[in-house]
Amino acid sequence: LNKSALITSKTDLEGNIIYANNDFLKYAGYEFKELLNKPHNIVRHEEIPKTVFKCLWDYIQDGREIFAFVKNKTKSGDYYWVFANVTPSFDVNDKVVGYYSVRRKANQNAILEIEKLYVELLKAEQNGISDGISYLQNFCKDMGKSYNEIIFHLQKAA
Repeated sequence: LNKSALITSKTDLEGNIIYANNDFLKYAGYEFKELLNKPHNIVRHEEIPKTVFKCLWDYIQDGREIFAFVKNKTKSGDYYWVFANVTPSFDVNDKVVGYYSVRRKANQNAILEIEKLYVELLKAEQNGISDGISYLQNFCKDMGKSYNEIIFHLQKAA
């Protein structure tokens, strides 16, 4: 992933792609017509815990932004890691009308750390997503930080 890349997409309220910029198309390996109105999880790698996306949806459906490290899958089956910022999009009446996501190159040291957490979350999820959520909540509590604070700190760390 090029350091200057800004992988950008917009979805409707159900998470279907309504916009994808050239960087998104380049790295995901799709043409826009293949993505239009398709679920954004078309690029979700199976090694990303469901807990992470549950957390993401909870934040944005509550009108808040979230940061996350995401392993995306390309059309050809390869993958790439991104540091994602997802925010709700509001209309003039402050009603959420969709979601906007900007992804950048992830800090490689952060990926090494986040992969450890994701392995543990996947193990916890074997007993159900509620166990994954509990694991993540306890992880944040033990760190003394919110999920966003942890993710943002990892991205900023040298």
